Order: sequence, then C-alpha cells, then structure tokens
Amino acid sequence: MGPVTAGVLQLLALTGALALVHIPLGTYMARVYSSQRHLRVERWIYKGIGADPDTEMRWPAYLRGVLVFSLAGVLLLYALQRLQGVLPGSLGFASIDPDQAFNTAVSFVTNTNWQSYYGEQAMGHVVQTAGLAVQNFVSAAVGMAVAVALVRGFAGSRSGELGNFWADLVRGVVRILVPLAFVAAIVLVACGVIQNFSGIHTVGQFTGGSQEWNGGAVASQEAIKELGTNGGGYFNANSAHPFENPTPFSNLFEIFLILVIPFALTRTFGVMVGSVRQGYAILAAMGTIWLGFVSLMMWAEFSHQGPAFELANGAMEGKEVRFGIGGSSLFAVSTTLTSTGAVDSFHSSFTGLGGGITLLGMMLGEIAPGGVGSGLYGMLVMAVIAVFIAGLMVGRTPEYLGKKIGTREIKQAALYILVTPALVLVLTAAAMALPTPGHSMTNSGAHGFSEILYAYTSASNNNGSAFAGLNADTQWFNTTLGIAMLLGRFVPMIFVLALAGSLARQTPVPVTAGTLRTGKPLFAGLLVGAVLIITGLTYFPALALGPLAEGLA
Repeated sequence: MGPVTAGVLQLLALTGALALVHIPLGTYMARVYSSQRHLRVERWIYKGIGADPDTEMRWPAYLRGVLVFSLAGVLLLYALQRLQGVLPGSLGFASIDPDQAFNTAVSFVTNTNWQSYYGEQAMGHVVQTAGLAVQNFVSAAVGMAVAVALVRGFAGSRSGELGNFWADLVRGVVRILVPLAFVAAIVLVACGVIQNFSGIHTVGQFTGGSQEWNGGAVASQEAIKELGTNGGGYFNANSAHPFENPTPFSNLFEIFLILVIPFALTRTFGVMVGSVRQGYAILAAMGTIWLGFVSLMMWAEFSHQGPAFELANGAMEGKEVRFGIGGSSLFAVSTTLTSTGAVDSFHSSFTGLGGGITLLGMMLGEIAPGGVGSGLYGMLVMAVIAVFIAGLMVGRTPEYLGKKIGTREIKQAALYILVTPALVLVLTAAAMALPTPGHSMTNSGAHGFSEILYAYTSASNNNGSAFAGLNADTQWFNTTLGIAMLLGRFVPMIFVLALAGSLARQTPVPVTAGTLRTGKPLFAGLLVGAVLIITGLTYFPALALGPLAEGLA
C-alpha cells in the first residue's frame, strides 16, 4: 500500500468514526445542558463552592462567573508551580521561574496549553496531575458553557437569561468530559501509552553515557488533552513521543478525540434550538473547511519536488516514520483548526505551503470545527456576520433563527472577529521591530518571520502549538504571549455573552417568504465564503511575508 492510499484510508476511517458518534453524542450533550436534575456528586460540588445551580443568570452574571473562576485557576496554578520545589512528588525539580509560571498558568487556564518548557525536565507529578490535568478538564468545560449560553440566547425568548454558569461548568466536567476521558484513557493504555507515577530512571548504557526518562500519569492526561482540545504534552515532544502516542492506531484515535466533541456540538446546537437542520448547516460549513484543509495539506506534503522528496515519497522531514505523511497531515490540520495545539510532527519542518496551511487554520479563528465550545460559538458569530452580509445584498433586515440582527448584534459580532487579528498583528510587528525578541529566532528571512507570526497566532487564538524553531522561554515572550492568551480568550467571550444576552431579550419573529433559509446548503456555502474572505483580507499581507514567500521561493 502506498503512502497516499494509506493517508486517504485514514481520512475515510476517521470521517466514518466521527459520523457514527455524531448523533448520539450531540443529542446526549443537549440533554445534559437542558436537564433540570442534579446528580448527587454535583450537589456536593455546588455545596462546596457555595453556588445555587437553579438560579438563572443574565449575561453580566454569567460573565462574572467565567472570569472569577478563571482568575482563581490562574492564581492556584501559578502558586502550585512556584511551590513545586517543596512539594512531594516533584521528582527533584525546582520551582518554576515567575515569568514562566505566569505564562504556563495563563496557558492552561485559557485552554491554550502553550509550553515554553520541557515537560519531562520541569514539571513533577503533583503539578502535572493536580495542576495541569485539572485545568485540562475545567478550561474545556468553560468553553462549552459559553457556547451553550450563546445557543440559549438564540433559543430564548424575552427573558434575557442564559442559564447558570456553575451548573453548566460542573455538568460539562462530571457528565461529559470525565466519562469520555476515562474510556479514552483505557484505550490509550491498551495502545501502549504509559500510566504510572514512576520516578526518573536510567535506561541502558550507550557510547559516551546513558539516557534518563521519567514516567507519569500520561494516558489519563493525554486523553483529556485531546478530548478537551487542550494540547499540552507530558513530554516536550508532545504527541510525537512514543510514551504519549506509540502507534498509528493511537495517532488516529487521538485525532478522533480532538474532533469528536467540536463536531458533535453542532448536533447539540440543532437540538437545543429546535431545528437539527440548523446544526447540519453549521456542521457542513465546518466539515467543508476541514476536508479542504486536509486535502491541501496532503497535496503540499506529498508533492515530489526534488530527489529527496521522491526517495521519501513526500516531505518526510520533521515527521515520525510510524505515522507517515498522511497521519501527520491529518493531525496537523486537526490540531490547528481546533484550539488543541498538540503535535505529532515538527510544523517548522513542513513545506513552506504546508506550514502556511497550519497558520491559516488558526487564523480562521479555529472554527472548523474549532475548540471544545469555542469552535461552535466562533462559527455562530460568523453565521451572524454571514446573514448580515446576505441582508445587505437583498436590502432586508437580517435574521438568524428568528432573531433580528440589528446594530447592537452586528457590532458585538464585529468586535469579536477583530480581537484576535489585532493581537496577532500588533504583537508580531512589535516583536519584529524591537531588537531583543529577534534574538530568539533560529532562522532568518521568511521562515524566521513565520516563527514569530505563528507564535502570536497560536497564543491569541488559544491554540498552543508552535513552529518550535523559536526560543520562547524569555521574559519578553513569556509575558507578551501570556497577555495574548488572556486577551484572546476572555475578550471574545465578553462579546459572545453580550451577544447572547441581546438575542435572549428578543421575541422571535415569524418566518416569512423573505426569510433566509439558514438550514440550507446555500447558507452553508455563504458561511464558508464569509469565513475565507474575511480571514484572507485580514491576514494575507502577513502570510505573503512569511509562508507564501517561502513556499513560492
């Protein structure tokens, strides 16, 4: 079997698996967030945190819950890292420096999981499990809660209420993420992923010395790392490390985990608004972009351009032989079109155009299918923009799901899509203009520029992957990337929840002959076009200076 055929078969198997679980998982999540019943363990949690899960919240109260909970997470994770040197189970590692502790705390709380440290050389068992793994669960649940709040805004009528943040948060963890991660961890252990609390061991004697490695609760963290679109690796090599991702099957399974909840949430959306067709339209837009990017990536990496490519049947530099180009391309596209950031290959070693595809995937806003929760609310904001554009074409007040898109709603949507481009472009320009940040670049020219652009694109979009040719463990990058992660996560959430509150106060308008049918393929096509055109107009100059210049050289 040739490598191209193997790649296509992996794509077909992955698509079939996602299709198989789409309806049951999406419907189950809709029931979870619509349920009036509280499990016993959930009641214990509510009592412990002093929350009333039955109190309905308007958008300012919901936002306060998001921000207070996230701030507490940053402070606790920062303190845990700074105290690592005196904690048990630290494996002898010292406390983390202040700037790196800030960067890492912000990174995991914002669901970015950017890492400017070597996991196996910096973090002990306590920080990994009690700190980082816990944030993998709750940061994903926060994103899902905000997405559900926006869906309730479309489904609600005149109340202005969006549900209860604490109930949504706890249910997302207890009823969705923990059970799925438990099953996924068992599968990963069966595949050969390690799961222990071993210390540091010396492995074998080699010419000139020996090799050391440390164990850890890797399978359990790997499961939620992918399932919650987090991405932080237990080891520096991330999912290219054989302890995290040992076989081609585990590689495909991890890609499945990355995509399964974001794609299934479109079904949840359709069920909660009372029209599964609306969910299928959003799913079609997401799926079209994802399949298009996978196809482009495989073409860019399989193209034979010179003797080395021909001998290797493609661009194998930076890729694990056990995964090949097909598995690596699938992983790279899936991780950058979501907010995952996990990698099974070295993105900096992709072809110029291949690296540009990973960049463009994040620049779209990671909405195809996007991060857990963040992908759905990002695509719904783009749907609001799309119906506004359609309304301008026909001279009619735009409507979406029975809600009028007026001046207030379109301003909130426009501000949402302007936040991350502003962060990316301003911070990239500052890093290129100042003398100190440039010292972290290991490459010059277009590729060196791409390293800087990729770092700020990854941080601002809460992705967390890196070109990895950039030394980001400096005060400048730890601080500015941390700020980008904070603003890129929570400022858009402000506009999403404000939009949800505005929609929830409206009375649905009846469907008429002039209403745009947003559950049809025509709207899905319009939505895809709006996403690509807006992103292209925003980022084309920066892409032309980096990956396009390198790819066409």
